[in-house]
Amino acid sequence: MIQFTYQKPIPVSFTLLHKQWLKEIIRRENRVPGDIVYFFCDDEYLHSQNVQFLQHDTLTDIITFDDGVGELVQGNIMISYDRVKDNALAFQVSEQEELLRVVAHGVLHLCGYKDKTDAEAQQMRRKEAEALMLFSEMLNHNNQ
Repeated sequence: MIQFTYQKPIPVSFTLLHKQWLKEIIRRENRVPGDIVYFFCDDEYLHSQNVQFLQHDTLTDIITFDDGVGELVQGNIMISYDRVKDNALAFQVSEQEELLRVVAHGVLHLCGYKDKTDAEAQQMRRKEAEALMLFSEMLNHNNQ
């Protein structure tokens, strides 16, 4: 089951299509979707979690806690909507596109992808781009 939870409301509604999209990303990685909880919060809250759990005293857009076992993909993903908005401006993309990218980024982490080295980050960017294309395809198919 995939859930979306909120510290405070954000101007985006997640639908069944989003859940189907995330499950399809996982399946395309030959993994099995499990329980995944997305928690959307502000910079202040995510910063406190970054310090507490990872000892990183920096702002971040996402923290992923992987609880998966074997091929089962599950865990908790915390996203700062403040960072999403700022990054959308910085990357000159819509908030919606940046939000989808970060949501996909989290599930890709749960699938085993890392982004610490340049090579890992390049691979992650490719996977994010594939995920965004998949969402667009699924959206177009749904609207036919």
